[in-house]
Amino acid sequence: MPGPKDLDPSSSPRAMIGAELRHARERKGLSQEQLGQVLFVSGSFIGQLEAGTRRMQPEYARMLDEALDTGDFFARNCVAAAKSKYPEHFAEAAESEAQATGIREYAPLLIPGLLQTPAYARAVFRAYHPTEPERKLDDLVSARMERAALLDDPTDLVLWIVMDEAALRRVTGGRAVMAEALRHVADAARRHRAIVQVLPFEAGAHTAMEGSIKLMDFVDAPPLVYFEGVGTGRLEDDPSTVRRHQRTFELLAACALPPANSLVLLDAVAQDYAHEEHP
Repeated sequence: MPGPKDLDPSSSPRAMIGAELRHARERKGLSQEQLGQVLFVSGSFIGQLEAGTRRMQPEYARMLDEALDTGDFFARNCVAAAKSKYPEHFAEAAESEAQATGIREYAPLLIPGLLQTPAYARAVFRAYHPTEPERKLDDLVSARMERAALLDDPTDLVLWIVMDEAALRRVTGGRAVMAEALRHVADAARRHRAIVQVLPFEAGAHTAMEGSIKLMDFVDAPPLVYFEGVGTGRLEDDPSTVRRHQRTFELLAACALPPANSLVLLDAVAQDYAHEEHP
């Protein structure tokens, strides 16, 4: 079985910390599972730190310095690696997303961030922050559009989205904004940048009625699942939790319209919005 891929420590602060963590662990003769026991985390969590798919928190950095005899190296350097342009509850997920080779997401209420247009994103952020100055919204929209660059050609990322019909029908930013946003989603599907399915209202009750799901796969680290609520988010690596939600996504995809039928619906709803905006 091939060993883990060597990280490029110069590519990012997290890659540097991950490479140093792997070096220090191997120097101590510890497996990922053995080091995880010291931190009261799973071996897969250590693997994600080493691969740079998860950020190192200060409490873990201190424990690693003590367990690996690295002085205060991790405690000092985890601060730089933790800096982010994203909200605190989403920062780690966004950074992990950038390294994923596969993303599967169920979006119950919104067009997913990776497929949003600037106008749609601005309307969403304005709803979240009704009194923020425009320059703050500019920064938020810019960060979201930078995330969307993951879909630029060429890309190895496989993005598979299941959108609830509610995300198509909720008028966000006005009808012209919705028409543009849905055409953008359809265009991404037609250009093979994403697999898009719509879960129609007529599907009735389904397995993910309680919220959104984002599953992320990586080359050299275990998969992750991200849950999000109002102003909160949680990244999970527990294998049984990830497997359960992988099955949840499979069931959602089975209930959703096939991609070709989903495109037809996206086009029809976008056309309705455009017609109503300019009768």
